[in-house]
Amino acid sequence: MPDVRMASPQGKWILLTTVLGSSMVLLDSTVVNVALPRIGRDLDAGLSALQWTVNAYMVTLAGLILLGGSLGDRYGRRKVFVIGVVWFATASLLCGLAPTSGILIAARALQGVGGALLTPGSLALIQASFHPDDRSRAVGLWSGFGGIGAAVGPFLGGWLVAGPGWRWVFLLNVPLALLCVPVALRHVPESADERAHGRFDILGAVLGALALALVTYALIEARAGSLAVTLSAVAGVAAAAAFVYVERHRPDPMLPPGIFASRQFTAVNLVTLCVYAAFGGFFFLTALQLQVVAGYSPLAAGTALLPTTALMLLFSSRSGALADRTGPRLPLTVGPLLCAAAMLLMLRVGQHADYLTDVLPALLVMGTGMVVLVAPLTATVLASVDTARAGLASGINNAAARAAGLMAVAALPLLAGMGPEAYRSATAFDAAFDRAMPICAGVLVLGAVLSATLVRRPAPGCVRPECRQHGCVTTPPLERVSHP
Repeated sequence: MPDVRMASPQGKWILLTTVLGSSMVLLDSTVVNVALPRIGRDLDAGLSALQWTVNAYMVTLAGLILLGGSLGDRYGRRKVFVIGVVWFATASLLCGLAPTSGILIAARALQGVGGALLTPGSLALIQASFHPDDRSRAVGLWSGFGGIGAAVGPFLGGWLVAGPGWRWVFLLNVPLALLCVPVALRHVPESADERAHGRFDILGAVLGALALALVTYALIEARAGSLAVTLSAVAGVAAAAAFVYVERHRPDPMLPPGIFASRQFTAVNLVTLCVYAAFGGFFFLTALQLQVVAGYSPLAAGTALLPTTALMLLFSSRSGALADRTGPRLPLTVGPLLCAAAMLLMLRVGQHADYLTDVLPALLVMGTGMVVLVAPLTATVLASVDTARAGLASGINNAAARAAGLMAVAALPLLAGMGPEAYRSATAFDAAFDRAMPICAGVLVLGAVLSATLVRRPAPGCVRPECRQHGCVTTPPLERVSHP
C-alpha cells in the first residue's frame, strides 16, 4: 500500500513534479493558438501550416495516449513519466529552433508522443504514491494547480509572443523539464501494476494515429482537389477499418470494443465528440479572430480568453456536486446549448470589437456552459462502465475529445470557405469566421439533443471523479482509476 503522506517533504516534492509535468502539456494546449498569427508571418506559412501546427501534436497525442498509460503501468510509472518529460522538452526545443514550418510541424508531432507518455503518468504517480487517506487531497491540489496553469496559459503565451517571441512558447518547457526530472528521480517512488500482462497493442495505436493523420491531411488539403488528397482520404478510411478489425480480434486490445456495449458509455462519447469538436474549432478560430480581425495584440488576445478558464476552475467542482443531485441529463443538455449561444454571440466580434460589450459576454456564457457541462460529462463516463474499466473509459473519452478537436481544426476552415491566405486579410477571415460559428453552434445543439434523448441517470455506487477542478478547455480531465 502506498504510504507517502501529504504533509511530508516527499509528498510535497511528488506534488511539485507531477504539477510541473502536467503543466507543460496544459500550457502547450492553450498557448499555441495565441501564437499562430506570428508563427505564420515569421515562417511565411499558409493557413494549412497553422492547422498542422495544432494538429500534428494532437494526432500523436490522441493516437498514443492509451498506449502511454499502459506502458507506465507495465514498466514503471516514474520511468515512463520521466521519459515523457525529457521527450516533450527535447521536442519543444526543436519547435523553438525550427527554421521552417515543415520542421515545426514535425517537431510538434514528436511533442505529442512525449505528451502521450507523461500525461497519463502524472495523475497515476499521485495515486500510486500517496496514502489512501491523503490521496483525494493530493489529487485535488494537483488538479487545482493544473487548472491555474491552464488559466494563465493564454496570458503567458500572449506575453511571450508580444515580448521575447513565439519561440519561447516552446522553449519555456526546457527549464520546466530541467527542474522536473531531477525531482522525480530523487523523490518520487517507482510503481507499476503487477496485474498488467499481455502484449502491447502497438499495431492498434499506430493504425489509430495513422487514420487520424491521413484523414486530417485530406481535410486540410482538400481545397487542392489533387489525387494525393483522394488517396489520403481512402487510405485514412482503410486505416480506420483496419484499426477496428485489429481491436476486435486482439486478445488485449488498446480499445476493447466490448466497452461500447454500454449504451450510456456510447451515448456520452457521442456527446463528447460533438462538444469537443465545437470547442476545438472555436478556440482555434477565436484566437485568430481577435488578432487578425479585432486588432488585438497577442497579449490582449491571450488575456481576453481568461474568463472561460477561470470560471471552469472556480466552479467545476460545484457543478459536479449539483449534477450528482439532478442527474447528468439536464447539465449535459443545458451546457451545450449555453455554449452554442456563446458561439452565436461571437458573431458580434468584428473589426475594432470592444472587449467589454462584444467579447466578454460571449466568453462568460461560454465559460458558464462549460462549467455546467464538463464535470458531469466526466462523472457520467466513469459511471457508465464497471469499476474495473473506469480508468480505461476515461482514457477513451479523453482520446475521443482530442480526436474530435483535431478533426474540427482540419475541417472547419474548409466548411467555412476559408482560403489558404485568409488569416492575412481581416475582411476575408471575418467573413469565414461568421460562417464557422453557426456550424460550431449547430454541432453543440446536436450534442444537446443526443444528451436529452440518450443519457440516463447512473446506477448508485458507481465510480466518481477524483479531479474535481478542471481548467483545460480543449479536453475533459483524464482519470486514472487504478489500485496499485
